[in-house]
Amino acid sequence: MWTPEHYRRLVRASGWYDLLVTAAFVTPWSFMALHGLLQNLHHGLGLPGMLPPFEPMHMLLANLMGSIVCVWSVLRIRDPQAVFGRYDAAGRLLFSTWQVYALMQGATPLIAIFLVFELAWGVAQLWPVRASSFALNAPAAMAGPAIPAHTGGF
Repeated sequence: MWTPEHYRRLVRASGWYDLLVTAAFVTPWSFMALHGLLQNLHHGLGLPGMLPPFEPMHMLLANLMGSIVCVWSVLRIRDPQAVFGRYDAAGRLLFSTWQVYALMQGATPLIAIFLVFELAWGVAQLWPVRASSFALNAPAAMAGPAIPAHTGGF
């Protein structure tokens, strides 16, 4: 079971992880550099599957994903509320589902590396937190009428 402070640190750490991993997805130029590195790694390891070239629509979606994840990351770094950790865990489980789907469709096995981290962060953020800590950080609708919502920052 997580203590309140350890869970806040976990939420903040997951934000830092996401920011570092997805920062290169934010712009077309940084993503093309990352794509080239991943393609070289994929071919250098002689992996099956493929890492296709990106068309403008693929690039748009990759940049959109990177932008949203980076904003969400900064929010969790600055204000690591327990409820944000729970929402992040749900997002990670959804994202893991689509990574498994991509692997089953013949995508590069490099995705499996990211899948392991997504599942690990998701499970860690779903682990129980002492009731008092979660209630203090939950929105009023989730916590009940007598418990104030967390409004602190860093």
